[in-house]
Amino acid sequence: MIGWIVLAMFLVIILSSAVRVLNEYERGVIFRLGRIIATKGPGLIFLIPIVDKMQKVSLRLVTMDVPPQDVITKDNVSVKVNAVVYFRVMDSNKAIVEVENFLYATSQLAQTTLRSVCGEVELDEILSEREKINLRLQEILDRSTDPWGIKVMLVEIKHIDLPEEMKRAIAKQAEAERERRAKIINAEGEFQAAQKLIEAAALMETQPMSLQLRYLQTLNQIAAENNSTTIFPIPIDLFKPFLKLADKEK
Repeated sequence: MIGWIVLAMFLVIILSSAVRVLNEYERGVIFRLGRIIATKGPGLIFLIPIVDKMQKVSLRLVTMDVPPQDVITKDNVSVKVNAVVYFRVMDSNKAIVEVENFLYATSQLAQTTLRSVCGEVELDEILSEREKINLRLQEILDRSTDPWGIKVMLVEIKHIDLPEEMKRAIAKQAEAERERRAKIINAEGEFQAAQKLIEAAALMETQPMSLQLRYLQTLNQIAAENNSTTIFPIPIDLFKPFLKLADKEK
């Protein structure tokens, strides 16, 4: 009786090792006596006990966080930069055979590539042209991981940690830039106003009456204000049109 029980348990163990179920996003690389014979899945997989071994590989998109890396930029500024890498396995056989641990290998490659690329550019380029650096990182990683059957979809720099003195220097630079723009705008406004005054003066020169009317308008504005007594000289030329009109009536 005990023998039958032991035999039944042995058969259960054999069957459990011979039957595997793979999810839709998984593939199984089958080794038979150390050699790859097939890549199977998804669904129900049958293996020969003891002879066959299977390693599962996920085909889903992997999001890998690259830890902060100490980088010295081209202009000798020390910063910490971290990133995130999106990739997926395209060839299950290569991912198992060509590299011992493709997740660890991709992580290490991403760290060294991030330090190398950021060290070749200046700080201003890292801050202002992040998209360009992301594309360069993606191209280098994709080319390096292609022999492993891995496709790097996207690389994004997440955060750039600057030293405190550099943050203060950038803040002063931004303030100086704002002041420069304000002065330029103010100078352009004064230049346009001067142009308009020149045009107005040229127009008044062709029409002397308009200058006199402007003179009277100025007197009216001064009189409208409740100020103290104002002595304003009146040029004799102001009365010439009226004198001419009086002469004509005679």
